Amino acid sequence: MKKRVLGSLLAASMLMLGACGSDDSKDKSTAGASEDKTITFGVTPWTSTVPPTKIAKLIIEDMGYEVKEIKADAGNVYIGLSRGDIDVFMDAWLPAHEKHIEKYKDNIEETAVSYDDVQTGMVVPTYMKDINSVSDIKGKEKQFNNEMYGIEDGASATGIINEMLEGYDLDLKQVNSSEGGMLAQAQRKMSSNEPVVFYGWRPHTMFNKFDLKVLEDEQNFFQTASVKVITNKELKKNSTDVYEFLSNWSISIDDVENMIEEIENEGTDPEVVAQEWIDNNQDKVDEMLGK
Repeated sequence: MKKRVLGSLLAASMLMLGACGSDDSKDKSTAGASEDKTITFGVTPWTSTVPPTKIAKLIIEDMGYEVKEIKADAGNVYIGLSRGDIDVFMDAWLPAHEKHIEKYKDNIEETAVSYDDVQTGMVVPTYMKDINSVSDIKGKEKQFNNEMYGIEDGASATGIINEMLEGYDLDLKQVNSSEGGMLAQAQRKMSSNEPVVFYGWRPHTMFNKFDLKVLEDEQNFFQTASVKVITNKELKKNSTDVYEFLSNWSISIDDVENMIEEIENEGTDPEVVAQEWIDNNQDKVDEMLGK
């Protein structure tokens, strides 16, 4: 009798352990699937990063994924991409970011071109009629209080500008701050028609708000830029459908600039603006999704 009871208890215990093991396996499987269903975007503090990121985010969410955003400067976004903490960056500027891509080439890849033939470099207001190229500043640095306004220290453009100032032998010091801080300084000068030189690029509402010109760069420190989508190489294996969508990604610079205008000047929620773009470009969205 004792043997039969002991045998029954042992059998029951085995069944319970089997059931627990099955639940653990199921939980682990579910957890793994949940992790695979999360896509993380790197978001730099540039207005140009927001529209493409928000459009891609909404489309990927509609594909059944959870989307997270990590805000960081460009250098840390590339570190995150290389480590796998970030899956996608929608606003890589080439050739300015080539050093990052070369450094982390084993772990990241250039997946698509968003738009190209982008002007970037030193800009001045058009009322400065005698300043049309970078070399025109030579000997006139005091007009600018020996200052040139730039964006944050960690940006690739900041290093290029420092090389440019040295290459043209200009007695200018680059004053770095956020994009907003740079523009606030420039606007203060332009409001009274004072000389000012700062870093400018498209797409950006600065060209809608102010009458500006990009200075000719005879030494080609700033080449015409191409804006690309960068992904961690694991994305292609872990989330094939997302990778395929991003590999087909493209958007016009005019669309991005118009969206920035709506977000920045009209105060419209970025995801509302992104959804409007999706609704108005469904054929293009379907094409990017391979439908």
